[in-house]
Amino acid sequence: MGFPAEKRQRATLADLEAVPPNVVGELIRGTLYVFPRPAPPHAHASTALTGEIVGPFQRGRGGPGGWRILDEPELLLGPRGDEDDMVPDLAGWRIERMPRLPKTTKFTLAPDWVCEVLSPSTLITDRAEKMPAYARHGVRHLWLLDPLARTLEVFALEAGRWMVVGVHHGSARVRAEPFDAIELELSALWDEAEEALQEGAPAAVADEPAPPPQKTPRAASKGPRKGRTRT
Repeated sequence: MGFPAEKRQRATLADLEAVPPNVVGELIRGTLYVFPRPAPPHAHASTALTGEIVGPFQRGRGGPGGWRILDEPELLLGPRGDEDDMVPDLAGWRIERMPRLPKTTKFTLAPDWVCEVLSPSTLITDRAEKMPAYARHGVRHLWLLDPLARTLEVFALEAGRWMVVGVHHGSARVRAEPFDAIELELSALWDEAEEALQEGAPAAVADEPAPPPQKTPRAASKGPRKGRTRT
């Protein structure tokens, strides 16, 4: 899981900028969290979901369009001096709210939808810290996608609190708001080789030993760039 950096005083954006490039750094309510980079099942699920929704909702191919969908945008939300700096795995803005991309490197307009792809190293922080932060900043829709459990949890913000809209499993075909204009096939989001192994079928992968699990890195310092994998 992500963990607070060793500094006990309130962390700042300067502390976040000092995080090294081989980890992901996020700042939430004055606490700096650092994480290893995503592991392959996480990256696969995020990439597959992007492919499923960009065509219909960003480009209007087989769907209504009207959205701008981005991978790992850096969000800087909140009043100056008390900002939260977070990087969701995916985020979407309705075109009428963000007709043009900002010129800055960070987004100061809260998205309409975010998706966090859960990893063992991030799931506690995603649920306990980032979900409340997204609610504080007025994000209307939230998905939690777990490629290991093969689940999709769908939430909607009502009166400042997250309400569960649905929990979907395995290979279900679902319509999940705000992208319920199309049917989403969950099996497209999971790693087929891993799924075959879980079901006892032979997987078409090379006979190589699995790598040992990565250790959670020590808290240090620069934000969401290339580096080690989440476990």
